[in-house]
Amino acid sequence: MLALARSLAAVWSNGVPSSTVGPDGVRLTFAAAIPEDEQIFEGGPVEPESVILLADFVDDASDAGLSIGSIGIVDPSSDFETLADQVRAIRAFGGYAGWGAGQLEAEIDEDAWIDAICLASDVFTTEPEHLWSEVLDRKGGSFRLVARMPMDPSLN
Repeated sequence: MLALARSLAAVWSNGVPSSTVGPDGVRLTFAAAIPEDEQIFEGGPVEPESVILLADFVDDASDAGLSIGSIGIVDPSSDFETLADQVRAIRAFGGYAGWGAGQLEAEIDEDAWIDAICLASDVFTTEPEHLWSEVLDRKGGSFRLVARMPMDPSLN
């Protein structure tokens, strides 16, 4: 889990194939904004059928709220047909992680989470299966040991 500015948090995991048609056969309205070979990544356990788009905006005024440098959430009312001209990169996440007011901050204060500085390259990594290890290695110290542990502790 990477905590981002303003208590926006995302949980990254391996992607699942994207589609321009939803499960009910309706064309997804955001599909025009996503490259054909892009995946929809798991964003968190809350409302997995909803999609949040993160983009690296060319113009800071084009987004719904910047979180990391020029990266922010795409406004759902955006014109998805022309969005490609406004962004350098875009990634779709199905679902999100959500907390009550002050809950995330309290959990971080209790050391219930490993927080880390998020880089723009983390959001658009081409190797999401290595992101956990890369971020922990970058955090340094004893986290470098955790970065080298298997994802499944029973394989240790």
